[in-house]
Amino acid sequence: MKKFLAIVVFFLLVVFCFQAISQDLSALKKRIAIINFEDRSGYGHNIGRGVADMLVTSLVESDKFIVIERAELDELLKEQGLGQTGLVTPQSAAKVGQLLGLQRIITGSITEFGSKKSKVGGGIGGFNLGVSTTTARVVVDLRIINVNTGEIVMAKSAEGEDSSTGLDNVGMDDIDFHNSSTWDNTQLGIASRESINECVEFIAEDMAGLPWEGKIIKASGTTIYMKPGSKGGVQPGMVFSIYRAGEELIDPDTGLSLGSEESKIGEIQYTGDVADGKAGKALVKSGTGFQAGDLVRIK
Repeated sequence: MKKFLAIVVFFLLVVFCFQAISQDLSALKKRIAIINFEDRSGYGHNIGRGVADMLVTSLVESDKFIVIERAELDELLKEQGLGQTGLVTPQSAAKVGQLLGLQRIITGSITEFGSKKSKVGGGIGGFNLGVSTTTARVVVDLRIINVNTGEIVMAKSAEGEDSSTGLDNVGMDDIDFHNSSTWDNTQLGIASRESINECVEFIAEDMAGLPWEGKIIKASGTTIYMKPGSKGGVQPGMVFSIYRAGEELIDPDTGLSLGSEESKIGEIQYTGDVADGKAGKALVKSGTGFQAGDLVRIK
């Protein structure tokens, strides 16, 4: 009887550990970056960067993604001789994404940004002030780029709108994308927020079908350094498969990458963080010859 109970307890512990690891795997975060949006609305006020910053903040707050810091992205774009707007093509964005170890690059343009008033006559307390209905509208044309091929895998318009009635000349003269306590209480702020929330939904929809991926940073004997660590949801005990990409396949008609064949070369088990969880260490379970740049995938 005692032996039977011991076997049952052992079995339950195995099941519990498997379930815990599976649950942790579902929390793994995928790496993305946001390039400033192009302003095609003609509004000014540097709204391309402002709206892009709002999207970065919303994606970080969702706690579903690793969003590359803007300073790091800006520096790499500068090194590659690219601007934050206009000069970035899907192919050049894909190159930057590969250098940063990203899975997706997000870019796009602001096609509508502003308010319109329709005046309604009338007075209050004997004063002929007039009342107007103001409608604010913001439209972001979002593009999601596959960094492995340079292809645009999703292109959608995210729209936001807000209408209210108030006295003439009551509105917001200054735009401050970083002061959410005031900006989100303005009509343009509310419309922008609606548009950004829709962008986040589109991005989550695309990323949901994308396999999680990390990379080996360094191999030292049986110790492997990989990214990400706990910042990307990776926890001790997780087992990953390691793949090596073969020769890149280029479409002879378009010149775009079609990806490459991959071969599994072994498995590793994560042991703990380094670099404050941005990276971590793992031990080799099987395979040899690991090197920097090899792909880390869910087992």
